[in-house]
Amino acid sequence: MSRALTFLAALTLALPLFNAAAAGEAAKPAIVIANPGTQCIAPPEEMRRDHMEMLKHQRNRTMRLGERGAKVSLNACVDCHASKTTGSVLSGKQSNPDGFCEACHAFAAVKLDCWDCHQPKAGYKAAEATPAPEGSKP
Repeated sequence: MSRALTFLAALTLALPLFNAAAAGEAAKPAIVIANPGTQCIAPPEEMRRDHMEMLKHQRNRTMRLGERGAKVSLNACVDCHASKTTGSVLSGKQSNPDGFCEACHAFAAVKLDCWDCHQPKAGYKAAEATPAPEGSKP
């Protein structure tokens, strides 16, 4: 009984080490920058971590205040990161997603729901909107 408990304790302590080693071997997605040489609005590390918060913040300003064409916008991201061959940030391949957005999102197992409403291809612009009058409800 004592040997079994010692074995289980050792296994429990060693398991995180095995998981860390296995995680280090996972192949990261190959990201192709469609427009090399252009400057993104933030460093890659910050964009990987915070892009959704930036987009949500701008979404709120666009929807509630009618602001369009800001530094952070989904259209600007798509225009810069869309593939030169497909014109899109999505590849449409289920088995091997390699579009700019979907490659990382598939790797991280994060659902991409932007494209339920928005166009994933470069060059498409939303119609101009007028800001809501001050004091009106969003």
